[in-house]
Amino acid sequence: MLLIDQILKIYIKTNFILGEEIYVFEWFRIHFIENNGMAWGVEFGGKSGKLFLTLFRLIAISAIGYWLYDSIKKQQHQILIIAVSLIFAGAVGNIIDSVFYGMIFSHSYPEVAVFLPEAGGYSSLFHGKVVDMFYFPIWSGYLPEWLPFWGGNYFTFFNAIFNVADSAISIGVMLLIIFNKQVFPEESKL
Repeated sequence: MLLIDQILKIYIKTNFILGEEIYVFEWFRIHFIENNGMAWGVEFGGKSGKLFLTLFRLIAISAIGYWLYDSIKKQQHQILIIAVSLIFAGAVGNIIDSVFYGMIFSHSYPEVAVFLPEAGGYSSLFHGKVVDMFYFPIWSGYLPEWLPFWGGNYFTFFNAIFNVADSAISIGVMLLIIFNKQVFPEESKL
């Protein structure tokens, strides 16, 4: 999963200009964006906030890695091991972008990014941007006027743009939710 994520991100980064979009179907597009912060592009604190977020992610990856190691060592439920592996791989995929991409790529606009540019990357260590590309705008249009709060506004159903790493994390979390009782059985109380 991690290898697929990085190959696809490097391909998109070195073949697309920021904002470029290819229609696969009307409801599925490859749309290149770079995410400087968290989910949905949420940011906080400028460069120092980005550094804090990246360091927090490194600590979280260490904890998830230990959870995976411990789960394998204790031979816990296979679904738990698969779910934690997906979450770990996805987190590592995105942290690679955040830690290194600023140093190893040039800007993605107004031209395609260059890998290992002579003049150096677009940013420093720990200040890279995460590459996102999958966009599924299933439905777009104006909502009926009678809807409270949102009525009459333009709306796109599923407007998130994400990558393979994000998918791995989401699938891992969904597996933990769906198979919660099998993965985390209650201990009998005597």
